[in-house]
Amino acid sequence: LDRTISGGVTLDDVVFHVSMEDLPFGGVGPSGMGSYHGVDGFRTFSHAKAVYKQARIDVAKLAGLKPPYDKATARTI
Repeated sequence: LDRTISGGVTLDDVVFHVSMEDLPFGGVGPSGMGSYHGVDGFRTFSHAKAVYKQARIDVAKLAGLKPPYDKATARTI
């Protein structure tokens, strides 16, 4: 197994690998579609999108990270 390149290997069986929902299933390289099944399938066929929503209170401004700066923050910068 250490010298093989594959998406998955099943020993002494033909069907059980694909029926195990917790195991990723799929090929490697141009002929493979990547891993699918369970969490791996969700990640393979999904596109994560980061979303940030600024709080009503501008924490960055309160922390002195945005202008206008007070005298102490201006000295620090």
